Amino acid sequence: MEESSAAWASLNSGVVLSLIAVLCSMVWNNLEGLFFGRRFNRQARRLAAIVDPYLSVTIAEYDGGRMKQSDAYKEVQAYLQRASCDAGGGVRHLKAETAKGADALVLSMGDNEEVADVFRGVTVSWQAYSTPPPENGGYWGGRHGRADRRFYHLFFLERDRDLVLGEYLPYVRREGRAVMVKNRKRKLFTNLSADDDRWWGNRMWSHVAFEHPKTFETLAMKPAKKKEIMDDLDAFRNGKEYYARVGKPWKRGYLLYGPPGTGKSTMIAAMANYLDYDIYDIELTSVRTNTDLRKIFIETTNKSIIVIEDIDCSLDLTGKRKKKKKAKDAAAAKDGDKKDGDPEEEEEKDKEGSKVTLSGVLNFIDGLWSACGGERIIVFTTNHVDKLDPALIRRGRMDKHIEMSYCCFEAFKFLAKIYLGVESHHLFDAVESLLAEVEITPADVSENLTPKSDGGNADTCLADLVMELKRMKAEKAQAGGKEAAAVAADDEE
Repeated sequence: MEESSAAWASLNSGVVLSLIAVLCSMVWNNLEGLFFGRRFNRQARRLAAIVDPYLSVTIAEYDGGRMKQSDAYKEVQAYLQRASCDAGGGVRHLKAETAKGADALVLSMGDNEEVADVFRGVTVSWQAYSTPPPENGGYWGGRHGRADRRFYHLFFLERDRDLVLGEYLPYVRREGRAVMVKNRKRKLFTNLSADDDRWWGNRMWSHVAFEHPKTFETLAMKPAKKKEIMDDLDAFRNGKEYYARVGKPWKRGYLLYGPPGTGKSTMIAAMANYLDYDIYDIELTSVRTNTDLRKIFIETTNKSIIVIEDIDCSLDLTGKRKKKKKAKDAAAAKDGDKKDGDPEEEEEKDKEGSKVTLSGVLNFIDGLWSACGGERIIVFTTNHVDKLDPALIRRGRMDKHIEMSYCCFEAFKFLAKIYLGVESHHLFDAVESLLAEVEITPADVSENLTPKSDGGNADTCLADLVMELKRMKAEKAQAGGKEAAAVAADDEE
């Protein structure tokens, strides 16, 4: 009974404090309109201080020019998740999000709700609210400013100013960071198209939970090469002081190249699981301009891997696109060919497409904006490294080049152990001999080592692999014979 009375008293105290703060603010606004002027400014402020003894601090979701979400806002938001769940907080409407664990939920206060908090005997009040975007707000108005502006308002007595500003707010930020770490779920992000209504205002990315199971322990690769990569990742993760000392942004670039099916995407998953980082997967064709590319980069977090897969196919970043088009048009004009499409329509289509340039990507990975934030890894993947502009993959941008090659015998033995649980077999010698003659990807080897029925076992799976390797060897010999015949025919002519 006593605990219930205490909780009720705490609730009433928070409600009364909030009402007083609101009423005093209304009185202050009226006084401000009546007395504020050059002549009565000082007197009006003195009178307002008597009527309204409360001060306030506003924490906006976005800092300054609305380019990056405020760390302070996210920390306060996380801190108030705990305060909102307090029985004495007085919050009637809560928002729920999934957290770590199958049944866990993270609760937070909804818009226009208030919650009271006590720190060292001092009671303060938090209010969450949002305002609609201005109808004519310059660059951030119109289609760019469609997202509501969100804020947290902190009210406290003037006599508690030093305690609140000097101790309470730093405490809130520390506790908020701890809550964020505790509730953190790793995520896989993808960028939204600039035409998507959700793009503006912290909606440049959408995400799902990152649950890829691949680790270095299950990655088919030579042990020495695998250890080299893990050591490099460790050096980066622990290199904050080193990067600061040498004057470099805390980031590192990795270029993964090799034929399809050699494990480039699974390597990224293994890196993320090893480092416990989020992944931001950028679809360059959805990025309209270099400025948009810069904005989505600013909205990435620390401890993340930023990925552009198949960068040689994403966009023509070599600067040859216009030259090719001009050459094609000149050839058509020379031959007297007529274009099927209207030139104005073709120009309009070009305008609608992505205008991201090689210069924009270079600035994205190695320019001034690349230093915004830290502890980020940038990964490019490609099937054709020879097609990429050398400026894009030089050291300092793509610092470490990792070739993802065809399956060797060492990688095969690792896969056989993982998939079939065997470390030796009488067919291993045949597999080793055939792997020396044909090129097969780890993905194809894995498929052949996967049991296809309940009766599948090591014998049947390895026999299937040997049969597949023999078929590939025969095709290779046949192709070689045709090529030799063609060369001989040319020589006779």
